[in-house]
Amino acid sequence: MGHSSKLSAQHCRPCNGGTPLPAAEAQRLLAELDGWALQEQAIAKSYEFVNHYQLLAFVNAVAWLSHREDHHPEMTLGYNKCRITYSTHAVGGLSENDFICAAKVDALFQL
Repeated sequence: MGHSSKLSAQHCRPCNGGTPLPAAEAQRLLAELDGWALQEQAIAKSYEFVNHYQLLAFVNAVAWLSHREDHHPEMTLGYNKCRITYSTHAVGGLSENDFICAAKVDALFQL
């Protein structure tokens, strides 16, 4: 079982401040994700769909996941494209929660 599937099996932990992940740890976790890119204090990935309906179904599934994990991404939508960006505002950068949710979003996209 790969590390990203281990990430997708975890749940977010409440985050009331603290410090962002060290750069080396963020890079290690990023390497376990498929297609996610490091941006300034965030990770992001774009997804493409056949049509608008499929895009909206995916966005609703991500909304359900976000509510369940209590960790919410920025989402930018187009007709059949969605860009998802995770960061943890409470720490001013990346936390393990971002990588857990990224892995969970990838798992949703595979359904």
